[in-house]
Amino acid sequence: MIRVLLVDDHRLIRAGLRRILDQHREITVVAEAGTGEEALQLMNRLMPDVVLMDLSMPGRGGLETTRRIVRQHPGVGVIALSVHTDELYPARVLEAGALGYLTKDCEAEEIIAAVQRVHTGERHIESRIARRLAMASLDGRHTAFEGLSERETQVMQMVTAGHSIKTIAERLCLSPKTVNTYRYRLFRKLGVNNDVELTRLAMRHGILDESTPDSAHGAV
Repeated sequence: MIRVLLVDDHRLIRAGLRRILDQHREITVVAEAGTGEEALQLMNRLMPDVVLMDLSMPGRGGLETTRRIVRQHPGVGVIALSVHTDELYPARVLEAGALGYLTKDCEAEEIIAAVQRVHTGERHIESRIARRLAMASLDGRHTAFEGLSERETQVMQMVTAGHSIKTIAERLCLSPKTVNTYRYRLFRKLGVNNDVELTRLAMRHGILDESTPDSAHGAV
């Protein structure tokens, strides 16, 4: 039996993942966590075989939580779950020690396959993500986004999605002043002057979907 821990701050997503996994007789969900801190506590108590890890969570993010799990429990396989398809995010989480990377719109069969493969110590990266990683490696592409810290990346994600400073602060458990500090640090590092320029830069580098409207001014 493959014992799985679900980590996602959205209860509906956890419920959907549980439904998918419960349909497979060789897999059982032993617990759910809504934060990275809760996940680490459950890890020490339950010792699951595989962790399905959301990358964007309030407080301790999925990347840092993955890093901690891999360091403290090297036999556990972590599969990252994200809405992001650009190579920046999977590259980072794989470097942190995750064995898998799936997007949240992947098929149920792929989630099952990923859990099974990671449980045996193999990697499982969604095919379109694997292609982007391979192409980036062949092209030798490097961008300023790669130099951002995990927290800066989280703030960048939310700013370019048009969230207000108050919303970002509440979601990341930070003060509005601290969020603004990260925001202006992003501007300096990436050579932009405002949220709209940041959003357009993210689009040009494939970090933000082209269909996303230029609504980042809502975060000012």
